[in-house]
Amino acid sequence: MKEFKMYLDLLYYDSFKEFMEDAAVGEGDFVLTNEFLYNQFVKPLEPSCGALFIEAYGLGEPTTEMVDRIRADLPDGVRRIIAIGGGSVLDIAKMLSLHVSSGKTEDLFLGDEAPSRVYDVYAVPTTCGTGSEVTNACAVELVSLHTKRGLNNNLMFPAKSVLIPELISGLPYKFFATSSIDALIHAVESYMSPKACPHTELFSKEAIRLILRGYQYIVENGLEKWTDLADEFILASNYAGIAFCSAGCAAVHALSYPLGGKYHIPHGEANQLVFAATFRKYKEKKPEGKINDLEALFGELLGVPSDQALEAAFALFDKVQPRKPLREFGVSDSEFKDFAEGVIAGQTRLLNNNYTLLSLEDMVEIYQAIY
Repeated sequence: MKEFKMYLDLLYYDSFKEFMEDAAVGEGDFVLTNEFLYNQFVKPLEPSCGALFIEAYGLGEPTTEMVDRIRADLPDGVRRIIAIGGGSVLDIAKMLSLHVSSGKTEDLFLGDEAPSRVYDVYAVPTTCGTGSEVTNACAVELVSLHTKRGLNNNLMFPAKSVLIPELISGLPYKFFATSSIDALIHAVESYMSPKACPHTELFSKEAIRLILRGYQYIVENGLEKWTDLADEFILASNYAGIAFCSAGCAAVHALSYPLGGKYHIPHGEANQLVFAATFRKYKEKKPEGKINDLEALFGELLGVPSDQALEAAFALFDKVQPRKPLREFGVSDSEFKDFAEGVIAGQTRLLNNNYTLLSLEDMVEIYQAIY
């Protein structure tokens, strides 16, 4: 049995001001965002609601400790959280929407808590990567385990998902590149997943098409020209989120989690580091199967023969966002076995979606290939 989940109320706006007025944001609402976004978009509108900036609780991607401190500072009487930001902001809002009797967010991820929903979340993305605005998933660094872990719970679907291309047009290029590559990997992994169904494949393929066409455009016309296609990139991220919400992500995300958890490599960048090596390993182990459909799709979009399509795609991605070897992040090759053992022990949810089985030795070889 395969399942397609789409629990969302998706709204499109031309401007942030129009959204705030239409949603009547005010008493009983609480804005969760970054300070620079608040000053640029929210403050000029002077809404009568509280606000909190996640960077006041820690820099980088969210940790369980950060979320616990934010949870403790939420005022009484909140009915809606208006989450405006990238994947970290949206994921934190979704975690906050669930009641944790112990006050420890970690308990949600370790199976020690049966949550209930206490807030509605209005998810307003300002990057074109996570698709978090349309999923029931979030990820966080578990401080006690020094790794990232994901959680899926239907209670975490946002009440409203709001797309406003205006909000992503000011992204610095690096954040555009790493977030859009994350969206591409969501689309590719969900397309290859054994849980893929005709509906998820539809969204996966359209996300892949939009991103690859967009990458070709900016490589030809200048990387800064990505803003010409802001509408397309935010849609691609959204489509990829809809796809992986049902079909799931797989080994690329699983293998990236130790890199993000221990070395704080940004999520999209960590995913890109292991993407090509993982798919080369897939191709080595199972050269015939769904991977041939992906090769045909890449080949059609890039104008190359199918047997050259994977390498052509990897080369294109590296032009958009050049990769560094793992050693430049301070990673030691002596850690690879521990990384792989941790992935096998803690990321079964993701590994079940692999195109083909990867052994511990395979995973170590993937890390070695990018060292």
